[in-house]
Amino acid sequence: MKKICLYLLLALPILTFGQQGSQKKELTKQEYIDLVKAYPDSVSSLISLRRVGGYDPDYKEMQELYNGLSKNVKKSKEGKEFQEYLRVLSTVAVGKQAPEFTQNDTTGNPVKLKDFRGKYVLLDFWASWCPDCRVESPDLVATYEKFKSDKFEILGISFDKDKAAWTKAIHADKRHWRHVSDLKRWQNDVGTLYGVKAIPQNVLIDPNGKIIARNLHKEALDRKLAEILK
Repeated sequence: MKKICLYLLLALPILTFGQQGSQKKELTKQEYIDLVKAYPDSVSSLISLRRVGGYDPDYKEMQELYNGLSKNVKKSKEGKEFQEYLRVLSTVAVGKQAPEFTQNDTTGNPVKLKDFRGKYVLLDFWASWCPDCRVESPDLVATYEKFKSDKFEILGISFDKDKAAWTKAIHADKRHWRHVSDLKRWQNDVGTLYGVKAIPQNVLIDPNGKIIARNLHKEALDRKLAEILK
């Protein structure tokens, strides 16, 4: 499901990096791991490594595989960029303090993450042009209706570029919670801060600002909220 809105960097480099770029079919996670280990001297192994992480990357697993790459790959432009991506992932893992940010809402007023201190808040990364995000809307709306209170809120963070399309989707899908965006599409500053390379994604933060879960959807999200809000 989530493949539709994977960040373009997952796909585009395959056209330019050689060897592994000739693959026609989607490989399994283990096959991508095997490719990373088999070609430690190839920059294209970074693409395989990105696909190991997939929709919901495990920082520790990816860092360990990255450590096995050659010095030349690590020193390359692509290698340094990947190391920075891993650094970001390490700062937003479950158990870490959620990075603070400020971004404008649909009316241009700044909204700060710290405004939600004292509540559980779900950061919902989405976009009006993302099919999977729109399909998920009814479930997320139902969850919000069930759990909204002075203890729980949702903050939508849009990867839109067109403000009109963004606001239209909010109303059409009845996403009646707070929303922010800098209208930079995949370069959204909050998305970059949280290492988001695919949507829909979410991050659940506790009243003290600590990340307690990532990428819970439908029944899994409802169960978690029922547990913490009981």
